[in-house]
Amino acid sequence: MPESYRPPVRKDDEKQRTSSQSVSTNTSASNALVKEVLDGKDGTVYSIRPQQTLHEAVEKLRDHRIGALVVTDANGGLVGILSERDIVRKLADTPGQTLPQKVEDVMTREVETCTASDPLVTVLTRMTKGRFRHMPVVDGPTLIGLITIGDAVHFRLNQLELEALQIKQLIVG
Repeated sequence: MPESYRPPVRKDDEKQRTSSQSVSTNTSASNALVKEVLDGKDGTVYSIRPQQTLHEAVEKLRDHRIGALVVTDANGGLVGILSERDIVRKLADTPGQTLPQKVEDVMTREVETCTASDPLVTVLTRMTKGRFRHMPVVDGPTLIGLITIGDAVHFRLNQLELEALQIKQLIVG
């Protein structure tokens, strides 16, 4: 019997199935790099010195409405990071005695960093697995920025909005 006279079979339908989203399209973020996220930010990185007090740190966090400060030495070298979470833990351990303490006594010294050329999805995976929300971006020994999970999510949402607009334009013509 010629193929043109063959009755439809179940496997015919399977070939026509498509999906608009997949694991690769949702995690590739168009192969975005950390640099692309940094390009959309103003570039300001707020820092504090290890010898300053937690009171000074809390004021900076409040005034700049941020969740973490990079801790730098006199030459601007990265020596740690101090997050709201670090301060809250110390508040629980030393109630009423926390704010006069030094940043160096509370900061995270083992700082995970990335580079501007790192894939965004890799950085997000590291942040999620490590359970932290802020990652300094370095170029060799030089601190060039700070990326947050919020920055990455905002970047990806903007990409998805643009993709949706492009699809609408294709449909409408």
